[in-house]
Amino acid sequence: MPVYTVHEPPPRKGETIPAPERFMFVREGFRLWAFLLPPLWLLVRRLWLALLVYLVAAAIILISLRFMSAPGWARFWVMAIVHLLVGLEAATIERWTFARSKWKTIGTVSADNAEAAERRFFDAWVARGGNVPAPAARPETPAAPYPAPRPQQSDVLGLFPQPGSR
Repeated sequence: MPVYTVHEPPPRKGETIPAPERFMFVREGFRLWAFLLPPLWLLVRRLWLALLVYLVAAAIILISLRFMSAPGWARFWVMAIVHLLVGLEAATIERWTFARSKWKTIGTVSADNAEAAERRFFDAWVARGGNVPAPAARPETPAAPYPAPRPQQSDVLGLFPQPGSR
């Protein structure tokens, strides 16, 4: 079942809490179009800095391979590996772009599709009061339900007492 991360945009001027319609859901996992056509996928997603990094890295790799007189099949496989990396890390690239733009990651949801993920997230969000989720509470050590026993003085060493001792 796919996992989606939920991202909240920074509030606009005059807003205290961003409108829920602006929340973004990013599906984890491999992206076929990011693998097949990385520059086009980056353009469509408006990931400008990632596109620039991709183009510079691809140019450096291809120029280096040409300078080393690598055969055409080697250049093909190297770029196929680069494309595979982009396809595998597409969700990370999107999350990185959101983090750079001061978006907050406010949750994760497991669902079969994006619509079910939105429904599941907003049902839980409304149940919490419809506001920005409170930060996760730090785990505390639970108090013992009864007082801890006091150590008793004994001449016993080990787990088995001697017969006749207290």
